[in-house]
Amino acid sequence: MARILVTETIAEGGLERLRAAGHEVDVRSPSSAEELLELVRGAQALIIRSATQVTAEVLEAGSELVVVGRAGIGLDNVDVAAATERGVMVVNAPQSNVLSAAEHTMALLLAQARNIPQANAALKEGRWERSRWTGVELSDKTLGIVGLGRIGKLVAQRALAFGMRLVAYDPFVSAERARQLSVELLELDELMAVADFVTLHVAKTPETVGLIDAARLEKAKPGIRIINVARGGIVDETALAEAIRSGHVAGAALDVFDTEPCTESPLFELPNVVVTPHLGASTHEAQDKAGDTIAEQVVLALAGDFVPFAVNVSAAEASETVRPFLPMAERLGELFASLSGLAGSLEIEYQGQIAGYDTRILTLAVLKGFFGRVSDQPVSYVNAPALAEERGIEVRESSTTTSHDYVNLIALRGGGHALAGTLVGLKGEPRIVMVDDHTVDVPPARHMLVVRNEDRPGMIGVVGTALGRAGINIADMDVGRSAEGVPALMVLATSQSVPVEVQEELRAAGGIISVHAVDLS
Repeated sequence: MARILVTETIAEGGLERLRAAGHEVDVRSPSSAEELLELVRGAQALIIRSATQVTAEVLEAGSELVVVGRAGIGLDNVDVAAATERGVMVVNAPQSNVLSAAEHTMALLLAQARNIPQANAALKEGRWERSRWTGVELSDKTLGIVGLGRIGKLVAQRALAFGMRLVAYDPFVSAERARQLSVELLELDELMAVADFVTLHVAKTPETVGLIDAARLEKAKPGIRIINVARGGIVDETALAEAIRSGHVAGAALDVFDTEPCTESPLFELPNVVVTPHLGASTHEAQDKAGDTIAEQVVLALAGDFVPFAVNVSAAEASETVRPFLPMAERLGELFASLSGLAGSLEIEYQGQIAGYDTRILTLAVLKGFFGRVSDQPVSYVNAPALAEERGIEVRESSTTTSHDYVNLIALRGGGHALAGTLVGLKGEPRIVMVDDHTVDVPPARHMLVVRNEDRPGMIGVVGTALGRAGINIADMDVGRSAEGVPALMVLATSQSVPVEVQEELRAAGGIISVHAVDLS
């Protein structure tokens, strides 16, 4: 029997499942971080929701912890790295609220189209404003879905029933998978130019923060309406408010905000904006599913059985030879996702000594890094293959013990891009050694810039000058050479994230073919 500390409310059915397994369930509501440190001592499992902060200090105090369970999806309040270092399994309930979030999206879509909250408020205040709140039909309108993950897919299915035309932006979904959903894939700016309504279903990453900004709204179809039930910060709220005031955007419906709790926003002043206080997962059914699922995962973890929704998997499952390559493999997947609008297939090749070992966990690490950049849910070694299957991406592995230039090499190909990395020296330091078939030698860094350019003098100066004007230091740099010896690619490690305006300045410069800014976790 184990002691399970539950610090937040979960469904009673989940608690009963834990008790039925013979465990002691200790339900508490700590009023401070200090009280939590005392309560967690002697507990073998800790179950939380979004309010409890599971820090490194909490994990240290809970020296007997086997598992931390989050009754929901997000893990922002759990120090997963510290848990992994201490050998504590972290589990969540990634599928518990997808249906509720999709239905809330449809509710906001309808509320925005028909002005339901505004008309309701007016009538309750004694005003019969029938003509003021004339709405629009959904039928025959174009819905742009940004992100075709689990929630985006459910929204697409429901919107079809309303007779809507569906377009979507998701560079990590194959065209065939999109066709199966009756969705036409477009680039984001194209989607914004044709959509009457846009719904967002993407993870909050450095690439998606401010995804819908003033410049993108300016390019959008006049009269467009924006719905966000994903994460706050993906939409620039100030820019959205200004676009609505100008009349270019007809309205918006938001469930999430850049800072939460949020009780003040320029959007709240606008009559054609519908808002809710992060209710996407707030249904009895979602809470019941989360409680039941997390209880099941915790019971399995305490029994030492396979745990389907484990977020961190012990590296002990890899051989001593393969284990040092796990961080490198995950970094490669993360970097590749930032470079490639992958669709169709991802080829992973292992060369050299590691090819003689079981490399399946390295493939899982690549997929974990890759989908961690693009998924709207936490990604683990366990669920990464399922995400690839859902998005119609075929993962192909190959191995050869022959390696021409390095003792070991991991190479990725797909979506018109290629990337390879290895470990060098006695310390096994990671190196990116190939980008798009250009030879480079750069350690992966948190902030990187990949620039394709014409083969002509002065191109390094163009990039260096633009970064210098922006106050961005270049920590490392290499000029990649193709098989023909042509230096037409630069890979730079920078001191900070390269702002969008600097990227645009570089793209507009003569001789620059493409610019990819990468911000790794």
